[in-house]
Amino acid sequence: MALILKKKKVKLIANPFADIPDPFGYGQRAVDFLRSLKHPKSRHPDRDFQLDPWQERIVRQIYGPCDEHGGRIIRNVVIMLPRGNRKTSLGAALSLLHTMGPEAVPGGEVLTAAADRKQAKLAFTEAQSIIQAGSEELWRKGQASRRFEEGRTIKLQEYKNRMTFPNGSFLESLSNDAGTQHGRTPVFALIDEIHAWKKRDLWDVIRTGLVKVPNSLSIVITTAGRGQENIAFEVIDYARKVAAGKVHDPATLPILFETSPDADWQDEEVWKACNPGLIHGYPDLNGLRQLAREAAERPADREAFRQLHLNIWLGHSSDPFVDMPIYDKGAGAFDLEELEHEPCWLAVDLSSNSDLTVIVAAWRDGQDGYIVHPWFFCPRDNLDKRADRDGVPYPQWAGEGFIEPTFGNVVDFRVVEDTIRELCERFEVREIAFDPHLGRVMMSNLADDGYPAIEMRQGWVTMAPAIKELERAIIAGRFRHGGHPVLRWNFDNIAVETDKAGNKAFHKGKSRDRIDGAVAAAMAVGRASLGEDNRSIYDTEDRPEGLLVF
Repeated sequence: MALILKKKKVKLIANPFADIPDPFGYGQRAVDFLRSLKHPKSRHPDRDFQLDPWQERIVRQIYGPCDEHGGRIIRNVVIMLPRGNRKTSLGAALSLLHTMGPEAVPGGEVLTAAADRKQAKLAFTEAQSIIQAGSEELWRKGQASRRFEEGRTIKLQEYKNRMTFPNGSFLESLSNDAGTQHGRTPVFALIDEIHAWKKRDLWDVIRTGLVKVPNSLSIVITTAGRGQENIAFEVIDYARKVAAGKVHDPATLPILFETSPDADWQDEEVWKACNPGLIHGYPDLNGLRQLAREAAERPADREAFRQLHLNIWLGHSSDPFVDMPIYDKGAGAFDLEELEHEPCWLAVDLSSNSDLTVIVAAWRDGQDGYIVHPWFFCPRDNLDKRADRDGVPYPQWAGEGFIEPTFGNVVDFRVVEDTIRELCERFEVREIAFDPHLGRVMMSNLADDGYPAIEMRQGWVTMAPAIKELERAIIAGRFRHGGHPVLRWNFDNIAVETDKAGNKAFHKGKSRDRIDGAVAAAMAVGRASLGEDNRSIYDTEDRPEGLLVF
């Protein structure tokens, strides 16, 4: 019996799961199997597998609802849980449900997949320990034994990370860093900690393989991640839309234990709401309290606490320039054609071999606002490898027109220069700002033809006022960018250095991060804020405050 307090009256409910359809009893069957398992770390009598009510509800929601023919309605499950809520144990038990339990298909392929080999083997090893805890007689390590051939044991092949069961089904662990896995036809796939996946290759292989088999099932179990330019955010964002009713998809079950970014991260009631295992003793409450005490004094630890224990999806940078939800307020669409006769300021950030090259145009928007639009360029050679290196979908962006690949393994500056000339013909360009480090030749070419090219070095003196103005506009909601995904990624990568005078400078949070578009945006906004002048920033008498001339 369960007790529910409602309108100050206690109502008795005989079956707390009565709201979950189970016309064929498959949900109950799955629960019964999981309860029959043993776990070596279980504190229950006889080491019975611990299946708490919140976990039982998830299992019943997956396996109970069926169509009139007994086919499972749920095909895709997305579970987002903070660290320490026993994701691995639940996932391992469900993999056994599909290999040696009532959901098993003779000869069926069951996979556990993760970002790397070590993570991928966690659920596999957990399943192995559950089997061993249940019955040593079922377990035979190494090659097929006589008992396996008689259909009574399980064979472990460690070098393949594979267990084969008497019914011919097998459980195998795969990692996203192990190369191609084409040809897979899984009946069940446990996709673990997808927030750590740097590329989507294995995801695509598994998802396309699942559709080959009727009644197949994929379960994503992960904690929150960082950034939006990855497969994890795509999966979680889709699940959010299904949960909110924005997308109708009865085959997808979203189970998202996440916290609002503006919630009080030190409030233990918030912890309990996001961590369903806390009331059952996991994760350790005193351990969380200790982490929170330390995080109150160390900003980097605080961000890790919010991400891993409260499931708050963070930006790429641990020391962000601005909060990305504030930046995203400027994502509304605008029409470039309407800006063709408005004063325009261009800024160009030319790249080394590995970075992006970008042109950013800025227009004044009223007295204190700005509209910006970027044109990005990258080398065409090895575009897929660059995507894997940076963890972002360069090929997709190129296909959608957000970035222009140029021939070769470095950006073709001739294409960039031609684009600048085209923009000057289209818009009322007042200045074209360059960092002279890589831009002297292009500046000279443009200046010789009468284009208003100027120098704007990317040092503290020139960039600090520009960054200050850019920050003011974003925070005030006066910075419109149209939601350009590459530009957003660049802003999300920014880490900030601040000097003793409070001046800010951009730098990369990690070596692979790209911030070129954000730097060029700051340059363009900085020049637009000064108005009509097209002279060098070193010559102008209307200098930004604090500018030193040597």
